[in-house]
Amino acid sequence: MIEDYRPGSFLLTSPRRALLATGERQVVTDPDPDELAKRVTKLLVDSPVPVAVGALPFDDQAAPHIVLPDTARWSGPLPAYPRAPVGAAVSVEPVPSRAGYARAVACAVDSLRAGELRKVVLARSLRLTMAAPVDVRTLLANLVSDNAAGFTYAVDLPATTGRRTLVGATPEMLLSRTGTTVVANPLAGSIPRDQDPDKDRANGEALLASVKDHEEHRVVVEAVADALAPFCRSLDVPEKPSLISTTAVWHLSTRITGELLDPGVTSLRLASALHPTPAVCGTPVSAARATITALEPFGRGFYAGAIGWCDADGDGEWVVGIRCGELVEPVTGPSTMTLYSGAGIMPASVPDLEVTETSAKFQTLLRAMGLHLDLT
Repeated sequence: MIEDYRPGSFLLTSPRRALLATGERQVVTDPDPDELAKRVTKLLVDSPVPVAVGALPFDDQAAPHIVLPDTARWSGPLPAYPRAPVGAAVSVEPVPSRAGYARAVACAVDSLRAGELRKVVLARSLRLTMAAPVDVRTLLANLVSDNAAGFTYAVDLPATTGRRTLVGATPEMLLSRTGTTVVANPLAGSIPRDQDPDKDRANGEALLASVKDHEEHRVVVEAVADALAPFCRSLDVPEKPSLISTTAVWHLSTRITGELLDPGVTSLRLASALHPTPAVCGTPVSAARATITALEPFGRGFYAGAIGWCDADGDGEWVVGIRCGELVEPVTGPSTMTLYSGAGIMPASVPDLEVTETSAKFQTLLRAMGLHLDLT
Protein backbone atom coordinates (compact mmCIF):
# COMPACT_ATOMS: atom_id res chain seq x y z
CA MET A 1 0.00 0.00 0.00
CA ILE A 2 2.88 2.40 0.72
CA GLU A 3 3.95 2.10 -2.91
CA ASP A 4 0.58 3.57 -3.95
CA TYR A 5 0.91 6.65 -1.75
CA ARG A 6 1.08 9.90 -3.70
CA PRO A 7 1.48 13.50 -2.50
CA GLY A 8 -1.84 14.72 -1.14
CA SER A 9 -3.04 11.26 -0.09
CA PHE A 10 -4.22 10.30 3.39
CA LEU A 11 -2.60 7.28 5.05
CA LEU A 12 -3.24 5.80 8.48
CA THR A 13 -1.80 2.45 9.49
CA SER A 14 -2.32 0.49 12.69
CA PRO A 15 -1.21 -2.93 13.93
CA ARG A 16 -4.53 -4.27 12.53
CA ARG A 17 -5.08 -2.49 9.21
CA ALA A 18 -4.20 0.37 6.91
CA LEU A 19 -6.28 2.96 5.06
CA LEU A 20 -5.14 4.87 1.97
CA ALA A 21 -7.48 7.59 0.68
CA THR A 22 -6.89 9.84 -2.34
CA GLY A 23 -8.52 12.96 -3.74
CA GLU A 24 -10.72 15.68 -2.23
CA ARG A 25 -14.30 15.32 -3.43
CA GLN A 26 -15.46 17.57 -0.59
CA VAL A 27 -13.83 19.29 2.39
CA VAL A 28 -15.70 20.03 5.65
CA THR A 29 -14.24 22.63 8.02
CA ASP A 30 -17.06 23.47 10.46
CA PRO A 31 -15.45 24.47 13.81
CA ASP A 32 -18.48 23.41 15.89
CA PRO A 33 -18.00 19.74 16.91
CA ASP A 34 -21.71 18.87 16.75
CA GLU A 35 -22.23 20.54 13.40
CA LEU A 36 -19.04 19.03 12.01
CA ALA A 37 -20.16 15.50 12.93
CA LYS A 38 -23.70 16.10 11.64
CA ARG A 39 -22.51 17.47 8.30
CA VAL A 40 -20.05 14.65 7.75
CA THR A 41 -22.64 12.02 8.71
CA LYS A 42 -25.18 13.52 6.29
CA LEU A 43 -22.68 13.66 3.44
CA LEU A 44 -21.58 10.06 4.00
CA VAL A 45 -25.12 8.72 3.62
CA ASP A 46 -25.08 9.26 -0.15
CA SER A 47 -21.34 9.19 -0.69
CA PRO A 48 -19.93 6.74 -3.25
CA VAL A 49 -16.92 6.41 -0.93
CA PRO A 50 -18.50 6.03 2.55
CA VAL A 51 -15.57 7.23 4.65
CA ALA A 52 -14.28 10.65 5.72
CA VAL A 53 -10.64 11.25 6.66
CA GLY A 54 -8.62 14.12 8.00
CA ALA A 55 -7.39 16.00 11.03
CA LEU A 56 -8.53 18.10 13.97
CA PRO A 57 -6.08 20.88 14.89
CA PHE A 58 -4.62 21.55 18.31
CA ASP A 59 -5.15 25.26 17.76
CA ASP A 60 -8.73 25.97 18.86
CA GLN A 61 -8.85 28.98 16.52
CA ALA A 62 -8.07 26.83 13.46
CA ALA A 63 -10.63 24.91 11.44
CA PRO A 64 -10.79 21.11 11.23
CA HIS A 65 -9.82 19.59 7.89
CA ILE A 66 -12.13 16.67 7.11
CA VAL A 67 -12.11 15.28 3.57
CA LEU A 68 -14.51 13.07 1.66
CA PRO A 69 -12.04 11.39 -0.71
CA ASP A 70 -12.45 10.15 -4.27
CA THR A 71 -11.11 6.70 -3.38
CA ALA A 72 -10.41 4.71 -0.23
CA ARG A 73 -8.71 1.37 0.08
CA TRP A 74 -8.14 -0.89 3.08
CA SER A 75 -5.54 -3.53 3.69
CA GLY A 76 -4.31 -5.66 6.57
CA PRO A 77 -1.28 -4.64 8.64
CA LEU A 78 1.61 -3.45 6.52
CA PRO A 79 4.87 -5.39 6.37
CA ALA A 80 8.31 -4.11 7.23
CA TYR A 81 9.90 -2.41 4.25
CA PRO A 82 13.58 -2.22 3.27
CA ARG A 83 15.01 0.98 4.69
CA ALA A 84 16.06 3.72 2.30
CA PRO A 85 17.50 7.22 2.81
CA VAL A 86 15.06 10.14 2.80
CA GLY A 87 17.25 13.20 2.44
CA ALA A 88 19.82 15.48 4.03
CA ALA A 89 19.27 18.70 5.94
CA VAL A 90 21.38 21.72 5.08
CA SER A 91 20.45 23.54 8.28
CA VAL A 92 18.83 22.74 11.63
CA GLU A 93 17.22 25.42 13.80
CA PRO A 94 15.96 24.44 17.27
CA VAL A 95 12.97 26.52 18.39
CA PRO A 96 13.42 27.17 21.25
CA SER A 97 16.99 26.26 22.14
CA ARG A 98 17.65 23.56 24.74
CA ALA A 99 18.27 26.26 27.31
CA GLY A 100 15.16 28.15 26.26
CA TYR A 101 13.04 25.03 26.61
CA ALA A 102 14.49 24.31 30.06
CA ARG A 103 13.59 27.86 31.12
CA ALA A 104 10.04 27.40 29.83
CA VAL A 105 9.72 24.16 31.82
CA ALA A 106 10.96 25.95 34.94
CA CYS A 107 8.33 28.67 34.45
CA ALA A 108 5.64 26.04 34.04
CA VAL A 109 6.78 24.25 37.19
CA ASP A 110 6.43 27.51 39.13
CA SER A 111 2.83 27.85 37.91
CA LEU A 112 2.09 24.24 38.78
CA ARG A 113 3.50 24.57 42.29
CA ALA A 114 1.45 27.75 42.76
CA GLY A 115 -1.67 25.71 42.08
CA GLU A 116 -2.58 27.41 38.78
CA LEU A 117 -2.40 24.11 36.87
CA ARG A 118 -2.42 20.36 37.48
CA LYS A 119 -0.43 19.57 34.34
CA VAL A 120 0.77 21.29 31.17
CA VAL A 121 2.44 19.85 28.07
CA LEU A 122 5.25 21.93 26.58
CA ALA A 123 6.76 21.24 23.18
CA ARG A 124 9.83 22.27 21.25
CA SER A 125 10.66 21.99 17.57
CA LEU A 126 13.47 21.43 15.09
CA ARG A 127 13.18 23.29 11.77
CA LEU A 128 15.11 21.45 9.08
CA THR A 129 15.86 23.05 5.72
CA MET A 130 16.23 20.16 3.32
CA ALA A 131 18.88 19.80 0.66
CA ALA A 132 16.40 18.17 -1.73
CA PRO A 133 12.68 17.32 -1.83
CA VAL A 134 11.59 14.80 0.82
CA ASP A 135 10.32 11.46 -0.46
CA VAL A 136 7.28 11.07 1.80
CA ARG A 137 6.60 7.55 0.54
CA THR A 138 10.07 6.40 1.65
CA LEU A 139 9.70 8.23 4.96
CA LEU A 140 6.38 6.45 5.59
CA ALA A 141 7.90 3.07 4.73
CA ASN A 142 10.71 3.66 7.23
CA LEU A 143 8.23 4.76 9.91
CA VAL A 144 6.05 1.68 9.37
CA SER A 145 9.10 -0.58 9.68
CA ASP A 146 10.28 1.16 12.86
CA ASN A 147 6.88 1.38 14.55
CA ALA A 148 4.94 -1.81 13.83
CA ALA A 149 3.05 -1.56 17.13
CA GLY A 150 2.03 2.06 16.57
CA PHE A 151 0.18 4.20 14.06
CA THR A 152 1.90 5.72 11.04
CA TYR A 153 0.14 8.57 9.26
CA ALA A 154 0.32 11.20 6.55
CA VAL A 155 -2.37 13.82 6.13
CA ASP A 156 -2.53 16.65 3.62
CA LEU A 157 -3.09 20.05 5.29
CA PRO A 158 -4.59 23.28 3.96
CA ALA A 159 -2.04 25.45 2.15
CA THR A 160 -2.35 28.74 0.28
CA THR A 161 0.50 27.77 -2.06
CA GLY A 162 2.59 24.65 -2.46
CA ARG A 163 1.83 21.68 -0.19
CA ARG A 164 1.78 20.95 3.57
CA THR A 165 1.86 17.41 4.90
CA LEU A 166 1.83 16.21 8.50
CA VAL A 167 3.65 12.89 8.71
CA GLY A 168 4.56 10.81 11.73
CA ALA A 169 4.27 7.63 13.78
CA THR A 170 2.34 7.99 17.01
CA PRO A 171 2.10 5.37 19.77
CA GLU A 172 -1.18 6.84 21.03
CA MET A 173 -4.70 6.01 19.90
CA LEU A 174 -7.17 8.71 20.89
CA LEU A 175 -10.18 6.44 20.39
CA SER A 176 -11.78 3.82 18.20
CA ARG A 177 -15.48 3.10 17.76
CA THR A 178 -16.87 -0.19 16.49
CA GLY A 179 -20.65 -0.36 16.75
CA THR A 180 -21.49 0.75 20.28
CA THR A 181 -18.04 -0.13 21.68
CA VAL A 182 -15.58 2.69 22.28
CA VAL A 183 -11.93 2.21 23.20
CA ALA A 184 -9.52 4.96 24.29
CA ASN A 185 -5.87 4.36 25.11
CA PRO A 186 -4.26 7.38 26.78
CA LEU A 187 -0.50 7.44 27.26
CA ALA A 188 1.23 9.70 29.75
CA GLY A 189 4.42 9.31 31.74
CA SER A 190 7.51 8.59 29.66
CA ILE A 191 11.20 7.75 29.91
CA PRO A 192 13.79 7.28 27.12
CA ARG A 193 14.81 3.80 25.98
CA ASP A 194 18.46 2.72 26.20
CA GLN A 195 20.49 0.62 23.77
CA ASP A 196 21.93 -1.39 26.67
CA PRO A 197 19.31 -4.08 27.52
CA ASP A 198 19.99 -3.94 31.26
CA LYS A 199 19.77 -0.14 31.41
CA ASP A 200 16.69 -0.21 29.18
CA ARG A 201 14.94 -2.68 31.49
CA ALA A 202 15.89 -0.53 34.48
CA ASN A 203 14.43 2.54 32.76
CA GLY A 204 11.11 0.75 32.28
CA GLU A 205 11.06 -0.38 35.90
CA ALA A 206 11.90 3.16 37.04
CA LEU A 207 8.94 4.51 35.06
CA LEU A 208 6.60 1.96 36.66
CA ALA A 209 7.85 3.06 40.09
CA SER A 210 7.77 6.82 39.41
CA VAL A 211 5.26 8.69 41.60
CA LYS A 212 5.52 11.78 39.35
CA ASP A 213 4.76 9.80 36.19
CA HIS A 214 1.88 7.89 37.77
CA GLU A 215 0.32 11.17 38.87
CA GLU A 216 0.79 12.61 35.36
CA HIS A 217 -0.84 9.49 33.92
CA ARG A 218 -3.74 9.57 36.39
CA VAL A 219 -4.58 13.15 35.40
CA VAL A 220 -4.93 12.09 31.76
CA VAL A 221 -6.93 8.93 32.46
CA GLU A 222 -9.38 10.85 34.67
CA ALA A 223 -9.89 13.48 31.97
CA VAL A 224 -10.48 10.90 29.23
CA ALA A 225 -12.94 8.96 31.39
CA ASP A 226 -14.78 12.17 32.31
CA ALA A 227 -15.04 13.18 28.63
CA LEU A 228 -16.39 9.76 27.61
CA ALA A 229 -18.80 9.36 30.54
CA PRO A 230 -21.66 11.49 29.10
CA PHE A 231 -21.67 9.35 25.95
CA CYS A 232 -21.47 5.92 27.62
CA ARG A 233 -23.78 3.66 29.62
CA SER A 234 -20.73 1.91 31.10
CA LEU A 235 -16.98 2.50 31.31
CA ASP A 236 -14.18 0.11 32.26
CA VAL A 237 -11.16 2.03 33.57
CA PRO A 238 -8.29 -0.14 34.86
CA GLU A 239 -6.93 0.88 38.26
CA LYS A 240 -3.27 0.73 37.22
CA PRO A 241 -1.45 1.49 33.95
CA SER A 242 0.65 -0.96 31.99
CA LEU A 243 4.07 -0.41 30.44
CA ILE A 244 4.47 -0.14 26.66
CA SER A 245 7.35 0.99 24.45
CA THR A 246 8.29 2.46 21.11
CA THR A 247 11.77 2.24 19.64
CA ALA A 248 12.64 5.46 21.46
CA VAL A 249 10.49 5.77 24.60
CA TRP A 250 8.78 3.80 27.39
CA HIS A 251 5.21 4.90 28.22
CA LEU A 252 2.56 4.28 30.85
CA SER A 253 -0.63 3.13 29.11
CA THR A 254 -4.27 2.58 30.14
CA ARG A 255 -6.90 1.00 27.87
CA ILE A 256 -10.39 2.38 28.61
CA THR A 257 -13.47 0.63 27.17
CA GLY A 258 -17.04 1.94 27.07
CA GLU A 259 -20.50 1.16 25.67
CA LEU A 260 -22.32 4.02 23.95
CA LEU A 261 -25.70 5.23 25.16
CA ASP A 262 -26.58 6.52 21.70
CA PRO A 263 -25.43 4.44 18.71
CA GLY A 264 -25.76 7.55 16.57
CA VAL A 265 -22.73 9.20 18.20
CA THR A 266 -19.93 8.87 15.65
CA SER A 267 -16.21 8.39 16.11
CA LEU A 268 -15.67 11.93 14.76
CA ARG A 269 -17.97 13.41 17.42
CA LEU A 270 -16.21 11.40 20.14
CA ALA A 271 -12.79 12.47 18.88
CA SER A 272 -13.88 16.11 19.06
CA ALA A 273 -15.13 15.58 22.62
CA LEU A 274 -11.88 14.01 23.83
CA HIS A 275 -9.42 16.25 21.99
CA PRO A 276 -7.20 17.71 23.33
CA THR A 277 -6.54 15.39 26.25
CA PRO A 278 -4.14 16.35 29.05
CA ALA A 279 -1.62 14.08 27.28
CA VAL A 280 -1.00 16.85 24.73
CA CYS A 281 -2.40 19.95 26.42
CA GLY A 282 -2.77 19.78 30.19
CA THR A 283 -5.47 20.52 32.73
CA PRO A 284 -7.44 22.64 33.32
CA VAL A 285 -7.56 22.96 29.53
CA SER A 286 -8.07 26.73 29.33
CA ALA A 287 -5.22 27.48 31.74
CA ALA A 288 -2.96 24.93 30.04
CA ARG A 289 -3.67 26.43 26.61
CA ALA A 290 -2.85 29.91 27.93
CA THR A 291 0.44 28.64 29.38
CA ILE A 292 1.35 26.91 26.11
CA THR A 293 0.62 30.11 24.16
CA ALA A 294 2.78 32.13 26.56
CA LEU A 295 5.73 29.73 26.69
CA GLU A 296 5.95 28.07 23.26
CA PRO A 297 7.53 30.33 20.59
CA PHE A 298 5.58 28.77 17.70
CA GLY A 299 2.04 27.87 16.76
CA ARG A 300 1.20 24.16 16.93
CA GLY A 301 -1.28 24.12 14.07
CA PHE A 302 -2.16 20.44 13.55
CA TYR A 303 0.71 19.12 15.69
CA ALA A 304 -0.82 17.45 18.79
CA GLY A 305 -4.14 17.33 16.97
CA ALA A 306 -6.13 14.23 16.04
CA ILE A 307 -5.84 12.26 12.78
CA GLY A 308 -8.29 9.62 11.69
CA TRP A 309 -11.34 8.43 9.80
CA CYS A 310 -15.07 7.96 10.25
CA ASP A 311 -17.34 5.82 8.06
CA ALA A 312 -21.04 5.97 7.22
CA ASP A 313 -21.89 3.75 10.20
CA GLY A 314 -20.09 6.12 12.58
CA ASP A 315 -17.25 3.68 13.18
CA GLY A 316 -13.70 4.95 12.99
CA GLU A 317 -10.28 5.35 14.53
CA TRP A 318 -8.49 8.53 15.63
CA VAL A 319 -4.91 8.88 16.82
CA VAL A 320 -3.00 11.64 18.58
CA GLY A 321 -0.83 13.63 16.16
CA ILE A 322 2.52 13.41 17.92
CA ARG A 323 6.02 12.09 16.97
CA CYS A 324 5.58 13.98 13.73
CA GLY A 325 6.87 16.62 11.40
CA GLU A 326 5.19 19.13 9.14
CA LEU A 327 6.64 19.08 5.64
CA VAL A 328 6.24 22.33 3.72
CA GLU A 329 6.94 22.18 -0.01
CA PRO A 330 6.74 25.68 -1.51
CA VAL A 331 6.23 26.35 -5.19
CA THR A 332 9.78 27.71 -5.28
CA GLY A 333 12.64 27.35 -2.82
CA PRO A 334 13.76 24.53 -0.52
CA SER A 335 11.44 22.26 1.39
CA THR A 336 11.36 22.50 5.18
CA MET A 337 10.49 19.85 7.74
CA THR A 338 9.54 21.01 11.24
CA LEU A 339 9.71 18.25 13.84
CA TYR A 340 7.84 18.52 17.15
CA SER A 341 8.37 16.92 20.53
CA GLY A 342 6.59 17.54 23.82
CA ALA A 343 6.65 16.46 27.45
CA GLY A 344 4.10 16.52 30.25
CA ILE A 345 5.15 18.95 32.96
CA MET A 346 4.15 18.32 36.58
CA PRO A 347 5.08 20.06 39.86
CA ALA A 348 7.92 17.54 40.36
CA SER A 349 9.33 17.93 36.83
CA VAL A 350 13.06 18.61 36.42
CA PRO A 351 13.81 20.84 33.39
CA ASP A 352 16.94 18.95 32.27
CA LEU A 353 15.09 15.62 32.36
CA GLU A 354 12.27 17.04 30.22
CA VAL A 355 14.89 18.22 27.71
CA THR A 356 16.25 14.65 27.61
CA GLU A 357 12.76 13.21 27.16
CA THR A 358 11.92 15.51 24.24
CA SER A 359 15.28 14.76 22.64
CA ALA A 360 14.43 11.04 22.74
CA LYS A 361 11.02 11.65 21.18
CA PHE A 362 12.56 13.50 18.23
CA GLN A 363 14.33 10.25 17.34
CA THR A 364 11.17 8.69 15.88
CA LEU A 365 11.31 11.06 12.90
CA LEU A 366 15.08 11.56 12.83
CA ARG A 367 15.71 7.80 12.67
CA ALA A 368 13.16 7.38 9.88
CA MET A 369 14.77 10.22 7.94
CA GLY A 370 18.23 8.75 8.43
CA LEU A 371 19.45 11.87 10.23
CA HIS A 372 21.88 11.74 13.12
CA LEU A 373 21.74 15.00 15.08
CA ASP A 374 23.44 15.69 18.38
CA LEU A 375 20.61 17.01 20.59
CA THR A 376 22.60 16.88 23.84
